[in-house]
Amino acid sequence: MAKVLIIEDEKVLAEMYKNKFELEGLETDTVFSAEEAGEFLEKNIPDLILLDMLLPRDNGIEFLQKMIKKEKLKDIPVIAFSNYSDPKTKEKALELGVKEYLIKTQYDPGQIVGEIKKYLKK
Repeated sequence: MAKVLIIEDEKVLAEMYKNKFELEGLETDTVFSAEEAGEFLEKNIPDLILLDMLLPRDNGIEFLQKMIKKEKLKDIPVIAFSNYSDPKTKEKALELGVKEYLIKTQYDPGQIVGEIKKYLKK
């Protein structure tokens, strides 16, 4: 079963995505900050990360910059999802290796599942 880590500071949204992903057969964990994600990733390696760009303290870009420096994490596919559609942030996220930069309001949870399944190893 594929494992997905959701990094989303809005707990209601995180739980909604987690429930949908689990209904689709994906093992899903949620954390609510970049710091919690760092701690989680010390002990767990997911198959994909769904990363909100607007997080408390370290934002998504700062998280990505730290993540790609770690050998065991640098190859995990990351999909950014945010309500923040700033072109510079999107460009920077793509430079740092995100597979896609999705705007939350343009996708329902089922569509997000479809997007992430493209990047999960069979």
